[in-house]
Parts: sequence; structure tokens; C-alpha cells
Amino acid sequence: MGDHPTTWRPEYAAYMVEGTPGKPYGGHLAHFNVVEANMRLRRQEIQNLLGENEVPISLTTFPRAGCPSFTTPEMSPTPTEGASHSLFFPDGAIFPGHPRFKTLTRNIRQRRKAKPAINIPKDYSRLGDDGESAQAAKPDHIYMDYNDNRWTVIAQSVDDRTKEELGLEPLKENKFRINKSRYDSIDSYLSGVFCPYGLKNLVLDNDIKTTLMDAAHLFIRDPISLFSEKLNQNDEEDTDHFENIQSTNWQTMRFKPPPPNSNIGWRVEFRPMEVQLTDFENAAYTVFIVLLTRVILTYQLNFVIPICKNIKIIKMSSFSKDCTPEEMTKCISVGRCHKCDCIDDEYSMMNIDKIINGKDNFPGLIPLIQMYLDSLEVDVDTRCTIQQYLSLISKRASGELMTTARWIREFVTNHPEYKNDSVVSDRINYDLLKRCADISTGKLECNGLLPSFSSKTTDDVPKALSKTEVYLNKKNPHTYGQVNGVE
Repeated sequence: MGDHPTTWRPEYAAYMVEGTPGKPYGGHLAHFNVVEANMRLRRQEIQNLLGENEVPISLTTFPRAGCPSFTTPEMSPTPTEGASHSLFFPDGAIFPGHPRFKTLTRNIRQRRKAKPAINIPKDYSRLGDDGESAQAAKPDHIYMDYNDNRWTVIAQSVDDRTKEELGLEPLKENKFRINKSRYDSIDSYLSGVFCPYGLKNLVLDNDIKTTLMDAAHLFIRDPISLFSEKLNQNDEEDTDHFENIQSTNWQTMRFKPPPPNSNIGWRVEFRPMEVQLTDFENAAYTVFIVLLTRVILTYQLNFVIPICKNIKIIKMSSFSKDCTPEEMTKCISVGRCHKCDCIDDEYSMMNIDKIINGKDNFPGLIPLIQMYLDSLEVDVDTRCTIQQYLSLISKRASGELMTTARWIREFVTNHPEYKNDSVVSDRINYDLLKRCADISTGKLECNGLLPSFSSKTTDDVPKALSKTEVYLNKKNPHTYGQVNGVE
């Protein structure tokens, strides 16, 4: 794996770790054969450092996170002191090796002038709270003040807006009323052509706008972590001040300029997808996104919809009906996009099955990818790999295969110890994670969640690289651009 070394970084929780390829994969379709094998190698590297009864699991959150005694060694929350003041999550479970994580936690709370309020413990008084949680909790809601894996919940957990910025009090100490948390969906498109599709009430810092134009929207927020040794820097040569703001605005997509003195190109980071149980699934979603970008660029497709429709995470999704460049050009040529009088006619409500697999007058994303692949010279092994990935996504979208969330819900509700009371007991938790571990390592097949065919193992890494090299040695191999940031 000398060509694709692994890279490891700490993450927020002390029980989390982030693994990525040491450098981007190559620019040929055959490199898709390496993605899953590299993921499996990283999983094996973690396993090699763990004990006999320990196993790495790629799961969005620990099922009993925030419950009493959910850590080993056991730690207790400190609701009136420390970085988080959380009722549920102990500061000791935050990674201690880097000041960034506790600093972010503390500064979000201090800037907000209150703990994050994620809406009611059944008996918060027994937890020793200072009364703040009782005031923030709402009737008929589950109250939390810390991380969870669902998008809207984690958005609230790092929401540092004050009451003035939330619109609950008149503006006095703050400059703006800010519509969303710093962890949320995007607010605008980069292209000026699509301005009518963005939020009409986009908040900008007009003092900065003359220099940064519409990018000033990013700078309506304060930095929430700052290191004294990096205060005085040459902004002509260093980008730390920009990255300080950029890296603490966690939106669904992120446009990433290249670092100074680097040959890394401009990048677009896709952030809304959650980690899956197996390397096969994670590779499938990664490959799908990269292929979709190539289809859009190759055929010049227009999938733009109003941002306001993109914000809501709902079962029935809005999606562009007329995606061809001809339709896009016609719309622009008569001034419709600038007058905004045709936007509602350009999209319709579609479920995820129709978006992915197509129906009626919409071709579907996977059929578009298949058409793109048919137009290329793709070796048999690579096409087989991609087909397996697309099959998974297609069947997940149609409901033939379950999503991980649905599979977990069904496991818990069908567990003999579950009492229909929303409580995930220690026994249920253990059985669930044991099943997850067996599925992740390939010890157990899971009909209904995964297809029956097998995927690549760690031992396939040299073989995958060898096949890739053979393909790349052919005459005139098709190059579609560097696969930057595939993880």
C-alpha cells in the first residue's frame, strides 16, 4: 500500500478516530477498485491496535451515548462545571489530546450565553442541574444538550447563536439575526446564474462585502476557537484565519480553496452522507457521489432547485424535472431565471426511489450513471465493482434493501428485552453492537440490509492495485479527473 498510505487523526469523542487515504486516488475509473480495499485496510489497522474483545465499528453514534455509565472507565457528567456543563455527556469522553475540541464546546456555550437546548428529561432534577435545563426543555419533547447523529439534532448541539441572533430579543450587542446554526444545510449557490434559487433573506456582513462579495455570508459568525500563537500571521502567505471560520461552519457542502504553497486543487466536499456499517457500503456511496459529479459535468446537467426546498429534510424530496443543458439555456435566454417567475415549474416532488432509479419523465440518477459508463472504455473488473455499488444504492432507494437506520429500529423493536418504552437497555445495546461488528467484519450476512454478493477484502488490496496498473498501461485510458478527497 505504498501508493495509498493511510492517515489518522483524532476526532471529537475520545472513542472516535478518523481515517483517510494519505493522498487522493488516481484519475482513472480503474481506481474505483481500490477504494473499498483501502477502507478495509484502515479498519484492519485499527483492529491490530485493539484488545482481544475490542472491535472498531463504523456507526454514527453509540446507542447508549448520554445514558448513565455509557463509558468505560465509567465517567459522570458535570452539569455545573467543565467545558460542556452537560447533563448527559461527561467531559472526560471528549478527546483530551487536542485543545480544539473542549475549546469549541466551551466557546459555543459561552458565546450563546446558555447551553445548547435540544429540546425533557423525565426527571432532570435528580441530575443536579442548575435550573437552566428545566427552563430550556419543552413539554412533549425529549430534551438533550449534547451530540446525536441526526442532522437537525447535531445542528442544535453546536448552535452558538445568542437570543438576539435567534430573533428572540432586539439586536443590541449583536449585528445580525442569523437564520440557521453554523452546522446546517447550505444557503446559496456559487454561480451567479442561480442567484434566484438561493435564500432571499441571505445575511451578509456589508462591511466585508466589498472585499469578499457574497462570500461575506461566511463571516457573519465569530470564530469559536483561536490559538494565541496563531493570532499574528501574514495573511498573504497563511490561511489560518480563513480556515478558522471555514472549518467551524459545518454545512452540507463545503467549497475548499487549496492550501498555500500546495499542488492540491480546488475541492468540493460532500458532507450530508452518514457512515455505514461496512466498507462495502461506504465505498458504494463514495463511488456513487464521484460518478454523479462526472455525469453532471459530462452532460452539463442542471439539478439546481431553490435552496429553501433543499433545507427541509423530508420524505418526499423536491428535484429538478428539466435537467438538460438545452432546457437550462432556454430558461436563461428568455430571462425566466432572473425574473424568478418559472422556478416553481422547474421542480416537482419526488420520492427517493424516483430520484435514484427514475420514473415517468425523469431518467433517474443511476440510469444516467449507467449511460455515462456505457460511453466509456471500462474494464470488466471495474464495471463489476461499480455495478455492485450501484445495485446497493438502487435497492436501498426502492426499499428492497433496508437502510441502516431502519435495520437498527427493527432490531431494537424485535429484541425480546425491548418493552416498547424507547429504552435501549445494556443487553439490547450489547446484542446490537455485536451484530453490527459481525456484519462489519463479514462474519455474518445480513439479508435485507446488504446484497448477497461478497465485496473486496483487505487481501484484495495488492490485487486491486495490480489490476489498476494493468488497466492504466493500456493505450489511451480514459481519465475523468482526479478523485480528490475520496474517503
